[in-house]
Amino acid sequence: MVFELNPLPMNRAFFILSLLLLFSIAAFAQSGHSLSFNVTIDPALQENFKPDGRMFIFLGSDSLPEPRTQIWPNPMRRTYVFAKNISGIYPESGFTLSPDDSWSGTAEWSLEEVPRGTYYVQVLWDQDTKESRIGAPGNMYSKVLPVTIDSDQQVSLALNAELPDHIITEHPLARLVDQKSDTLSAWWGKDVHVMASVLLPHNYDATKTYPIRYNVSGYGGRYTRINNLLRDEGFMEWWDSENAPQVINVFLDGEGPYGDSYQMDSDNSGPYGYNLIHELIPMIENEYRGTTSNENRFVDGCSTGGWVSLGLQLYYPDVFDGVFSYSPDAIEFTNYQLINIYEDDNAYVNEFGIERPVMRDVLGEPMLTLRDFIQYENVLGVSDSYVTSGGQFSAHTALYSPKGEDGLPKPVFDPQSGVIDQEVAEYWKKYDFKLH
Repeated sequence: MVFELNPLPMNRAFFILSLLLLFSIAAFAQSGHSLSFNVTIDPALQENFKPDGRMFIFLGSDSLPEPRTQIWPNPMRRTYVFAKNISGIYPESGFTLSPDDSWSGTAEWSLEEVPRGTYYVQVLWDQDTKESRIGAPGNMYSKVLPVTIDSDQQVSLALNAELPDHIITEHPLARLVDQKSDTLSAWWGKDVHVMASVLLPHNYDATKTYPIRYNVSGYGGRYTRINNLLRDEGFMEWWDSENAPQVINVFLDGEGPYGDSYQMDSDNSGPYGYNLIHELIPMIENEYRGTTSNENRFVDGCSTGGWVSLGLQLYYPDVFDGVFSYSPDAIEFTNYQLINIYEDDNAYVNEFGIERPVMRDVLGEPMLTLRDFIQYENVLGVSDSYVTSGGQFSAHTALYSPKGEDGLPKPVFDPQSGVIDQEVAEYWKKYDFKLH
């Protein structure tokens, strides 16, 4: 028996499948929506508002901590960041932020196609030119607003808060150090101040000499971290007693032109090492210690502070009488975030074509790639590059690299492609501890 196939059902099935495919494509195209902003400036802040700066938009998965403080890429609590430079804003009239393609962003999607969902939205106006990070005093930000994206949205926000100046909690044993550095001021052609804080021992006697500890914080730690101790009643009760050691504590400041200064000389940030050794330490010790002897002068730190403290002991062996270095940044560059900068071709992709992780869970599973991590710094940078982000790779580049033709630190790898510049890598050897 022979059966003749009727082509009509097949055509009908094809037609139905085509319709389903078209509907799926249409639904996918509509899965993202446009998000724009109408931003006003609180009248109380308009006098301090500057017309030129960098606008940041934060779309967070949580309201606390505030999205503006979640600029480190956390795969468990994602905050998407968008930014661009804007000039000529009149504070009285405010401005509209359109979702065009001029925004640098950390998401795989743009503000024209924000996926459906609820986001905690915040904006920040970075107008500070004295400090390198968006948390600098004088920058303005809005409250956090929950926004549900299920259609095109225009959100109204007001810049109604201003980041405060850095202050030290008052205490009889606490001192603020504010030094105008002659060397750094001459190098930059403007006044440059270097800050520190001092915690004196119980029954401090200005006629006596004391051991002295110089503490270097983790990345970007400020001199104001002394406040954590001053506000701890239990610690201060012990510290201001006969049981506490008779030692002066100095908390160095991590601020630099491109992020943390690392307390070292560089082609880009200037002579921060010279300032520390020849200006700041002598000033502090003449004022509080009663001697400039290196005996019982030591330095310590963890993470970035671990690298800096070890570097200070290595590069200035006659200045410090000891070092306590914990969990330092990469001390040699044949294993810099898994990269051998002298032999590898690309920072983002290894020799097997696999994206390099920068974060793993406790079982070793990759959680975040270096490419994604750097994209956050690219967005933070006023040049749309990690070179000016004020983040850790920005600070490394400023310290290790030569100055580029554009006047900025020359990146050791391309911010977008990850391709390594071998000439710059060779220049980094001056701070490769394994070679010294």
